[in-house]
Amino acid sequence: MSHKIYIFMAIFAVLVAGLGPVFGEGTTDQGHLQSVYDFAIETIEGDTITLAQFQGKVPLIVNVASKCGYTPQYEGLQKIYEEYQHDGFAVLGFPANNFANQEPGNDTQIKEFCTTNYGVTFPMFSKISVKGDDQHPLYRYLTNEETNPEYSGKITWNFNKFLIGKNGEILNRFKSSDKPESNKIVAAINAALKSG
Repeated sequence: MSHKIYIFMAIFAVLVAGLGPVFGEGTTDQGHLQSVYDFAIETIEGDTITLAQFQGKVPLIVNVASKCGYTPQYEGLQKIYEEYQHDGFAVLGFPANNFANQEPGNDTQIKEFCTTNYGVTFPMFSKISVKGDDQHPLYRYLTNEETNPEYSGKITWNFNKFLIGKNGEILNRFKSSDKPESNKIVAAINAALKSG
């Protein structure tokens, strides 16, 4: 009997230990991650930054792709970035190849595509995975029910959007079909910028 209990406890310990890095990047559990600003991320140029540099601002986090039907949304993202960046708004673009091989390029190719075709000047990050076994810890945080009970759920396609508040709270989530310059998104941005 005691032998069975010992085996059960050993298996349980291994399982619990395996959950430690779920929330990623040098943390052992979600308790150490209070907001998206706790994450270190690699930029598309290859530098590592922390999203803490956006604290006090209102970022819109978007998983992007170069060969998607929604790719023209880069234009709208750039437009709202230019319009509101001086008020504390930022667009953060995360290229991902999770849907129908619509982001096959490497970081250099993606950056060139965005700059040449859409004049993108908002921050872009190194290509990541936004769902599945290799999901980036930031997107695990954004989609997990424990860390984001109101707006959790799998990324459904390219150009899903998360609006983040000045303190790192997840304020809203928008579908791929929601255009960045739509009244709905612009109203949410303005409300977030006016909040304390």
